[in-house]
Amino acid sequence: MNTLRYPLLIALLSIMSGCTDLKEEVLDESFTGSGLAETISGAIAPAYGQVSWTWRHTNYYGLQLIASDEAILPHRGGTDWFDGGKFLAVHSHNITPTNDLVSSSWNELTRNISRTLTAIETLRPLAEIGNTQAESALYEMIALRGYLNMLMLDSWGLVFKKESSLETSAILRGQDAVDYIESEFLSVVDVINTDLGAGRMTQTAVLGFLARLHLNAAVYRDPYGTPDFRDEDLNKVIEYTSNVINSGLYDLSPEYFELFNDENNTNKELIFALDQRGVLQREHSRWTYWSLAGSLWGRPEFPSSDGTDGPAITPDFYRTWEAAYAVDPAEADARFYMQNQKIPEELRDLTGVSPANDENHYYCTTPEEYEFDRGIIRGVIWGPRKDDNGAFLRCDGNENVYRIYPVIQIKGNGPDRDVAYVNHELQIDYSNEGRLHSKGYRVSKYQFSRTSPNANNFSSIDIVLMRLAEMYLMRAEAQLRMGNTDGALADVNTVRTSRTAREPVPAALSSIDLDILFRELGFEFYWEGLRRTNQIRFGRYEDSWTEKTDSDPMNRLFPIPQSAIDGASNTPGYLTQNPGY
Repeated sequence: MNTLRYPLLIALLSIMSGCTDLKEEVLDESFTGSGLAETISGAIAPAYGQVSWTWRHTNYYGLQLIASDEAILPHRGGTDWFDGGKFLAVHSHNITPTNDLVSSSWNELTRNISRTLTAIETLRPLAEIGNTQAESALYEMIALRGYLNMLMLDSWGLVFKKESSLETSAILRGQDAVDYIESEFLSVVDVINTDLGAGRMTQTAVLGFLARLHLNAAVYRDPYGTPDFRDEDLNKVIEYTSNVINSGLYDLSPEYFELFNDENNTNKELIFALDQRGVLQREHSRWTYWSLAGSLWGRPEFPSSDGTDGPAITPDFYRTWEAAYAVDPAEADARFYMQNQKIPEELRDLTGVSPANDENHYYCTTPEEYEFDRGIIRGVIWGPRKDDNGAFLRCDGNENVYRIYPVIQIKGNGPDRDVAYVNHELQIDYSNEGRLHSKGYRVSKYQFSRTSPNANNFSSIDIVLMRLAEMYLMRAEAQLRMGNTDGALADVNTVRTSRTAREPVPAALSSIDLDILFRELGFEFYWEGLRRTNQIRFGRYEDSWTEKTDSDPMNRLFPIPQSAIDGASNTPGYLTQNPGY
């Protein structure tokens, strides 16, 4: 892994059949006309397509989520999701260099960086002879490489720098790494496209990532020390975020959950996202179904569209919502929960009702009308039910009208299996009781795509990696750290009070400090892959939560996989393990 070498475009295309329909024979050896267009699109498609795999739930996304205080994934019922103990160890910060979640995240990310380099090597000579399409694509790949190296710096404290696949990467850390990533972004920010949309690297995406870089530079310079916030960094955060905010290209979404719906490709809040449409439809709807109960089906027309009983929200993170509001959070903040299921009032009371006597306790709906609830899911859930032959039960024999029941616990080996309803309770932990399949409040932020038959493939929902709300809240944090409390409060309230599509609209705050801002970041961006980074920057990563009591700051960075160190052993001292592992 030390050289990060990959072959050039011709060989690469044969490898990337899963990411693009392009084939080697479509390339025009003269690099003119349609052959040139195919060459350019063939160069960038593997790099963009790999980002989806990098952010897969059992790669980088899972690593960020489970390591934070947002989520926990126990060994469900002693039968599911053990996977060598990797999720248990990551959540408790008891990670070793052989942890497979760490290794898979590292491998997919370094592969992604390699694909950007391959694209850059293909595009640069075409750009140098004056092809403007190749030049534009080249700028995107340089920006994408900068973003991917920032993920590497954030999680492992290093970046890989090289301009030729024939070279060995230079490894940079600390300020050198920050400077290198900044140079990547600055080299393209004034020339990159401004209009290709959230699925591509654009000028506003680069500005947003520059703001992220300078906000987190306080940590990246010395990941184990007290964050060193400098005015020159914070002023750049304000400058870059203001440029995006004032560009006129983006608007905050009045309906919070429309940010994560099938049609979100056109949502004007999205700045950078993974375009899941067309040939790039891959396995990323797993962000939708990973947390859902294994006894729940997301689409009544698709019998294989069940959840996995994966991670749940930690009781600790849930209680930050309770602490913020004098009432149930669902009655105070539209970001917490959206009820989509139209359960008749007379059916809501389940007193005296059980799977043994509920054959008539259902309501009817069509696939077009059916949506499960969104946000943080608590209590008994409702969904379609199968007969003994595995077919969903219909209403009065109508093939397009389905019965929706309280969901029976049919997964796992706990005492509630087949005799009780799925009842999501707050407490979840590693104990025998706390790890049962139904335990823990679930997060249902993304819609179950209407183009997805099984949650694994063909989701039309773009995966959101940067949006306008983050620009406001990064600017708020920079202003607050520089003493401009009024400016920070105004930006936070702009975001809070923008979700006006339905009640309850979160009320404007009357005051702001770092604790309240940290809490607000959690409310706005829960389960979007930002929490671990925010915890470290706010000095909260050494706190205790659920099954995590470790307070060693050395765990702010993950261990470099032992396989990567072993692979670099032919160059002594090239790749050294992070301290503490």
